[in-house]
Amino acid sequence: MHANRQSQIERHLRNRHRMTAAIRAFFDHRDYLEVETPVRIPAPAPEAHIEPVPSADWYLQTSPELCMKRLLAAGYPRVYQICRCFRQGERGRRHLPEMTLLEWYTAHADYRDMMAQTEALILSVADVLLDGGRTLVYQGRPVDLSPPWERVRVADAFERYAGVSLRQAVDRGDFDARMGLDIESRLGAPRPVFLMDYPAAHGALARRKSNQPEEVERFELYIAGLELCNAFSELTDAGEQRRRFDAERAARRNAGKTLAPMPEPFLKDLAGLPPCTGNALGVDRLAMLFADAAEIDAVSAFVPEEL
Repeated sequence: MHANRQSQIERHLRNRHRMTAAIRAFFDHRDYLEVETPVRIPAPAPEAHIEPVPSADWYLQTSPELCMKRLLAAGYPRVYQICRCFRQGERGRRHLPEMTLLEWYTAHADYRDMMAQTEALILSVADVLLDGGRTLVYQGRPVDLSPPWERVRVADAFERYAGVSLRQAVDRGDFDARMGLDIESRLGAPRPVFLMDYPAAHGALARRKSNQPEEVERFELYIAGLELCNAFSELTDAGEQRRRFDAERAARRNAGKTLAPMPEPFLKDLAGLPPCTGNALGVDRLAMLFADAAEIDAVSAFVPEEL
């Protein structure tokens, strides 16, 4: 690693600053309240495939989701946050164990409303970083950002790209493998794609679809093969949420992973949560996209190996 890496990436960091300012301007203009919630918490949401970082007998947050939903339950209609989150073992070309997430929540809206919000947000960033342009090139792949963006159901993506049905992949336990090997790299060019309607087993905090209860109202956004966000119509049923958390804890137990306490204050407040939608967007990933950077290091002031 070059000793002068920081001087080489100054342009990217300045553009990242402009991007973050554009994000805040977007939400401020729409009357969202920017909040800060604790980074160190006693109990993260139980998730089978995400490893929290211990901090004494508590944990560093993997996401600010639980506290932000409690604010909605307390009557806040629109909140957002740009914060640091921590996940063990996540280091690669597109991953850091300490990352920056943008999360926002909107009461009395659903995941289709969130798709429109996400589209508008990224176009507002493009107005700043592309001088109002609607075309970018990421790693040699031109992308037309002009709305509306494509929406593709997960089941259709499996039929189109994986050569197996969604049900077959779920039954065989290779949903994640097929997504990573066959599908994700082929999404989002020449136009962005919202990949939507995930199997219920892959949306522990998302609301089930009323007409297809085996699926949940979840989407991820892909641009030129780069996954940028994860969003839901939020589950508001405390009983069902507890059952899903129990299932995630059981999966962790069966895999020999550590178990954190159940987030009881969140489950208690969930009874007051209105219908709502939320999104977690990777700020580092968005900076990579607009910098045409193949690696997350290029948009990060410091990475773990330099500390």
